[in-house]
Amino acid sequence: MKHAKITGVGKAALVCVATCASLFVYSVTGVAQTPKPKRINRAIELLEQGQPIYYTGSHSGTIGTFEQGKQDAQTWADYISYDMEAAPYDVAGLSAYMQGLAAGGPTRTGHRTPAVIVNVAVRGTDEATVRANSWMFEQVLATGVHGILLCHATTAGAVKAFVEAVRYPNREQGVGPGKLQDGRRGAHGAATASKIWGISDQEYLQKADVWPLNPNGEILLGVKIEDKYAFANVDEIVKVPGIGFGEGGPGDMALSFGYKQGDPRAKEVQDKIFAAAKAQHLYWLGIGGGRGANFEAMIEQTIKEGHMVGSGEETAAAGRKFTKRPLPY
Repeated sequence: MKHAKITGVGKAALVCVATCASLFVYSVTGVAQTPKPKRINRAIELLEQGQPIYYTGSHSGTIGTFEQGKQDAQTWADYISYDMEAAPYDVAGLSAYMQGLAAGGPTRTGHRTPAVIVNVAVRGTDEATVRANSWMFEQVLATGVHGILLCHATTAGAVKAFVEAVRYPNREQGVGPGKLQDGRRGAHGAATASKIWGISDQEYLQKADVWPLNPNGEILLGVKIEDKYAFANVDEIVKVPGIGFGEGGPGDMALSFGYKQGDPRAKEVQDKIFAAAKAQHLYWLGIGGGRGANFEAMIEQTIKEGHMVGSGEETAAAGRKFTKRPLPY
């Protein structure tokens, strides 16, 4: 049997076919390896998997620009803590930052942006104060952030008003006599927030609810228990439906009680706060702090105790190693 002679043109055609086939295989492989997020909010996605979360952020108030957001889109952190409590209340800067995050995405985990949780300037001292300042929550959420941390959460009434202020009226979970009232958030912010989330306005109106009260919600609300007045009410505060996480605010708490550094009573206060939060299945800050030879062992111990929120890149590296978190981070 005679074999056909391959001419120069034929060889070129074969090379082209082989090259195209290789590119196709590479392309398919690349698509197959692209992370497919299960949620908009990366922090919630991880907590649902039983993985602790780690944040980055500061109180400097210098991150509210488009370019900084674009740069931070590839952060190592699971969420960004954006401060507008001690830093200026600048919604225009926050909005520019969120747009920068979207422009710099997707993240290494395939999410449109990292999760962003904002410390808002209003203090949760009482229900009337929170209701009077609920416009702050509306404006912040309209920028497309994924959560809010209520600072100085002092009474259960204040925390209830906080949860109600960020929810739309079309919710059912946790609403009823002796529970939460209907949500009070207006619909207009959905038009801008939905663009950051990469979904339609109608989808946003459905997804922008508090988790884990609403299992399908994408907003994570937290409370800071950080003075002696809040400490007196902690058992009731942590029972309010709609709160997902929190922290004890050890610095302000020590100031409030007049404790000096190293006073063992300060640790007793934090332990009692954590016990109350843990009893209500809230995710609590406590992973991190300190360095040295026993650093990794300390991280492992705090995770074993039930803390699920930490800060700092070194803390994240040690914690992710201990919990065997799958890549990509």
